[in-house]
Amino acid sequence: MNKTDTKTLSALVVAHNEEANLAACLDTLKFADEIVVVLDKCTDNSKTIAAGYTDKLIEGSWEIEGPRRHAGIDVCSCDWILEVDADERVSPELATEIMDKIQTAPFGHFLVPYDNYVGDRLVRYGWGGSWGVSATVRLFAQGAKSWGQQRVHPGVTLDGERMWLQNRMIHYVDRDISDMIHRLDRYSTARANDLRANGNIGSFANNIRRLFSRFFKCYIGRKGYREGHYGFLIALMAGLFPLLSYLKAKLEDGT
Repeated sequence: MNKTDTKTLSALVVAHNEEANLAACLDTLKFADEIVVVLDKCTDNSKTIAAGYTDKLIEGSWEIEGPRRHAGIDVCSCDWILEVDADERVSPELATEIMDKIQTAPFGHFLVPYDNYVGDRLVRYGWGGSWGVSATVRLFAQGAKSWGQQRVHPGVTLDGERMWLQNRMIHYVDRDISDMIHRLDRYSTARANDLRANGNIGSFANNIRRLFSRFFKCYIGRKGYREGHYGFLIALMAGLFPLLSYLKAKLEDGT
């Protein structure tokens, strides 16, 4: 392959008050041809930190995840885009694999497997049911991915060929159990706002059913039992998420 044929990579990070995580994340993205950072309602030192890595900074205030993501995607100028959250890290092995794969990959997108950590504890099994992922699309060709309009866990539209990477993204998903519970509160509030906006919050009976079905799917189907108490906790959070979202949409006025 001639040097002029080399495919290039944009690394995109969306951050809201992530001064504790941002530098460590951006340090792992120096292999990319460019770094783009979207600063969403940041009131901490995130902008100063990001400016040490890139001059492609987009500042603003977004309520919906899709427009926030696309504010950054629209600025990315390379052939491929890698989306990374501030609490995620790209290992050297994953970086090498990404740059190798995009050179010959057809138009499309890659699923990236995840290693999720709660504090220092690697928890590999049980994620799902809108409560964490074991793999997701983070690497895609320009134009191959578009985000939906939901506040939390937005849907995506994917085009082109689906492919897989082998090396894992490192994700520090929660600092501890208290952090996980706070995340459940944030996510269910955002989901309740989506339900109100859609005008269809569902039914109490259906969400009671989902409490048990999601727990079973995460704990048994996704082998959360292999993680001991952590697997039980993740399955419980996955089951509670839709029920709490419904109850907030039903009983609260929203914000």
